[in-house]
Amino acid sequence: MAAQIVKEWSGINSFAPATQTKLLELLGKLKQENVNTLTILVMGKGGVGKSSTVNSIVGERVVTISPFQSEGLRPVMISRSRAGFTLNIIDTPGLIEGGYINDIALNNIKSFLLNKIIDVLLYVDRLDAYRVDNLDKEVVSAIANSFGKRIWNRALVVLTHAQLSPPDGLPYDEFFSKRSEALLKVVRSGAGLKKHDVQGSSIPVVLVENSGRCNKNESDEKVLPNGIAWISYLVEKITVVALNGSKSIFVDTKLIEGPNPNERGKAFIPLILLIQFFFAIKPIERAIRTDIARESRPAWEMRDASLASRKF
Repeated sequence: MAAQIVKEWSGINSFAPATQTKLLELLGKLKQENVNTLTILVMGKGGVGKSSTVNSIVGERVVTISPFQSEGLRPVMISRSRAGFTLNIIDTPGLIEGGYINDIALNNIKSFLLNKIIDVLLYVDRLDAYRVDNLDKEVVSAIANSFGKRIWNRALVVLTHAQLSPPDGLPYDEFFSKRSEALLKVVRSGAGLKKHDVQGSSIPVVLVENSGRCNKNESDEKVLPNGIAWISYLVEKITVVALNGSKSIFVDTKLIEGPNPNERGKAFIPLILLIQFFFAIKPIERAIRTDIARESRPAWEMRDASLASRKF
């Protein structure tokens, strides 16, 4: 397999000066913690803005996007280097096809990730998807079942299409809060998470607007309706997750295929043998010895002994 091509991260220069300064500051913070490489896995349903978000983070059109073309089935990894720091972002196909989990796409993702380390998971959905359903739960379950529920310790939920006017006159922050709460409930349920399973008991949620209509502030940074400069804020939250103290996920065969069924129950074999010895083998041995003892005496002797006992 050919080595991954790592290019200079020139796209960072396309950001507003204030955004560049913040990004370089965050990269410096990671390097201070001896994090020189960061691998981000981007997953979710199709058409939610995964590839657009990858392009926005890198600052280049590194993944082709077409509204008239279906997603490919194979993941793509983009690697960029800046000042001794390497950023890897893995874009993946959508996990739903025809209302069901796309097993081909999921297996391709697992094969692609084999022997790689996942530092951060970006679970992408849309802010303007006003409700959650069983498909959301199935996608979350598929991720947890494939890579272990510990991956949600390294997760960040990203809601795209954030440049919207909430329905029914709801305040923007209130709508964001309700949408986040509904989605996080499905994530916890689909992944089978308890409060103690997730670092800090909460998965961060970040808003993203990848389109050209995104507003800008006086510093020429892309901002959301709530005034947050979202590119630097997203990278800041990625940094927080990367440094939250939980372990990165190493994707090996055991993780994605589960334990070897031939290994199941081996720990109980000595106990089973011991039980068989005392409750099966030993009684059988006693019965055999008794039968042998009886058969070793001639029939006439046993008959006479029986008659003698009756006389007395």
